[in-house]
Amino acid sequence: MTTKRTAATRPESDNSSTKPDKVQTTQVNNPLEIPSAIPVTELAAMMHVDPIDIIKQLMRFGFMITINEVVEYDIAASIAKSLGFAVKDPQEDADSLASVVLSHDDESADDLVTRPPVVTILGHVDHGKTTLLDSIRSSKVVDAESGGITQHIGAYQVEYNDQTISFLDTPGHEAFTAMRARGAQVTDIAILVVAADDGIMPQTQEAIDHVKAANVPIIVAINKIDRPEADVDRVRRQLSERDLLVEEWGGEVIGVPVSALKNEGVGNLLENVLLVSELAELKANPNRPAKGVVIEAHIDRSRGPISTILVQTGTLSTGDIMFTGGFKGRVRAMTNEYGHKVESAGPSAPVAVMGVNGLPQAGDTFEIVQTDRDAKALVEEWGSQQYSDPKRSSLEDFSLMVEAGNTSVLNLIVKTDVQGSMEALRSALDNLNTDATRVSIISMSTGTITESDVMLASASDAIIVGFNTHSEPGAYTLASQEGVDIRSYDIIYNLIDDVTNALRGLLAPTLKDVMEGYATVRATFGIGRRGIAAGVYVNNGIISRGGQIHVIRSGETIYEGTIESLKHFKDDVRELANGTEGGIVIAGFQDYVEGDVLESHRIEETEA
Repeated sequence: MTTKRTAATRPESDNSSTKPDKVQTTQVNNPLEIPSAIPVTELAAMMHVDPIDIIKQLMRFGFMITINEVVEYDIAASIAKSLGFAVKDPQEDADSLASVVLSHDDESADDLVTRPPVVTILGHVDHGKTTLLDSIRSSKVVDAESGGITQHIGAYQVEYNDQTISFLDTPGHEAFTAMRARGAQVTDIAILVVAADDGIMPQTQEAIDHVKAANVPIIVAINKIDRPEADVDRVRRQLSERDLLVEEWGGEVIGVPVSALKNEGVGNLLENVLLVSELAELKANPNRPAKGVVIEAHIDRSRGPISTILVQTGTLSTGDIMFTGGFKGRVRAMTNEYGHKVESAGPSAPVAVMGVNGLPQAGDTFEIVQTDRDAKALVEEWGSQQYSDPKRSSLEDFSLMVEAGNTSVLNLIVKTDVQGSMEALRSALDNLNTDATRVSIISMSTGTITESDVMLASASDAIIVGFNTHSEPGAYTLASQEGVDIRSYDIIYNLIDDVTNALRGLLAPTLKDVMEGYATVRATFGIGRRGIAAGVYVNNGIISRGGQIHVIRSGETIYEGTIESLKHFKDDVRELANGTEGGIVIAGFQDYVEGDVLESHRIEETEA
């Protein structure tokens, strides 16, 4: 249940006016461990006080909450502190677990040895990513896949000039960024595949944005040079327009013409991979318990849960006890990419592991512990953290950090309606840069705000700014889950003013357009003099009577207005919930078409 708040501001917990005058508290030696959300009755029981006293104290803080409602961590913690209790910061557990799982700084320089590079192949669909990997591995991967398109994440190792290279064959940059968003920087080098006959396509541009955001070295494989219409120089020119100047044109980006189909230039490509790897001085310690990242996980009918993992440091051996993504288990068996059993796997080696009692997500880190008890304790800690709110990054947060002197770079992902708007915005945002603060445009393109944009923002700690465009429904849901701030504008001066004020640390409270839910028009029917109503099905969220309705057809917003009538069967209702049907009349609009999307929006005040 959502906590009801009636106070515009939250008083500090040490304000004497908020302290109770008759409540007798019992101090405890250990700080209270309050979850991210807790019922009032449980909070009272935790502190051994009367629930009525908790409600009185909540009222002193400005919150009108009943005894059966749930309060968030920050409110509960403020109440507990005001009653004289110490409260444990949940971030302490998160930090301690992160240091156990993710830290690689405890290596001694004397123990480090050179490890193979981990390479990811990215690019536009049908530009030959898998065919290139097929040529590198000299095996017919494409033949085994539906339609020649990669259907899953694969991890492979190849030998070239007596050196090993690990490859990740991903279904796209979304998977690459999803792993990075979960804290796993897996890739050492990215190979960007661009077809010489097609040139840079929209998905190529997205891949470039994602790789740049990850700060990973890029090698461009200009593929399909065997085709008559191939134009390598055109690709080089397009790359230069995107700040990727190849060596032949005086830049630093390695561009290698190849024909994956005829195996031409592939050897030169691999030599350059080894060269970049040597310059990067990639090292790891093989003589320690393994740590690494999950690449994928699936259920095998005969063998149970299988996790494909990449060892980043240490050596993984059969019999080790593993913890990853809230699951644990003893490594019963390991196989390489060819299905051969292996007893151990060192740094940069991908293996499929049997024995983990669940399916971790791509990007989850793993570690090896000494006992099953240690693994169980980590699973319990991990589970308790899943109830915490996601990390949020907004213009207000950035403004406060600037004011406190904690940051100077604002990462933005910009989506606009047309190319002209994009160029105007780029120029205006570039003019905001100063010696003290600057705007870093992670990605700028035309079109709607997509789930891919949200994942890139999550991984890059960026804010999404939309100008004269809207967000796809799935992007709203994902943004809420990932804690990504999406800002929409239709006046360029308002956009620039907000970014300017954020850079100055002066961002004032603002009104934010939030989508509550959306419904699809399934039928229309006449309602007498009142005109035409739409019969709808709510696909996600709610349609609220007090909301603003956006009518979207073929991806374009064709009308914005208010709800005149909202019914569930014959009953007037205030809202239609997810999965329900109803009738809707929008003031001033009757041109409904089956398949139209009706988005319900509300205006929310955001305080700095």
